[in-house]
Amino acid sequence: MDFQAYQLRSRETARYPDVGANPIYPTLGLCGEAGEVADKVKKVLRDGNGVFSPAVREDLKLELGDVLWYVAQLASELGLSLEEVAAANLAKLTSRAARNVIGGSGDRR
Repeated sequence: MDFQAYQLRSRETARYPDVGANPIYPTLGLCGEAGEVADKVKKVLRDGNGVFSPAVREDLKLELGDVLWYVAQLASELGLSLEEVAAANLAKLTSRAARNVIGGSGDRR
């Protein structure tokens, strides 16, 4: 599935206040879902000696899907396509790698 198809299909399932004029809701949802991913990974370290079992991988696949859904909704709310978000990210990282500044801090390094 490509980014455009995912973004369009996921938008059909968006049910939250003021869809189309509410970037706050998907932002908060994204934070919550990212926290759920982090919590599952933390428990792998605590309870599983760092081993990602097939069941944990399946759970993470579902949680990462939720993260992706909220990213798609936020992008839609901002009038951005996932394709342009992904392309901009790769361009940024490629530039940083070429300039040997992939590590460090600062958004515009």
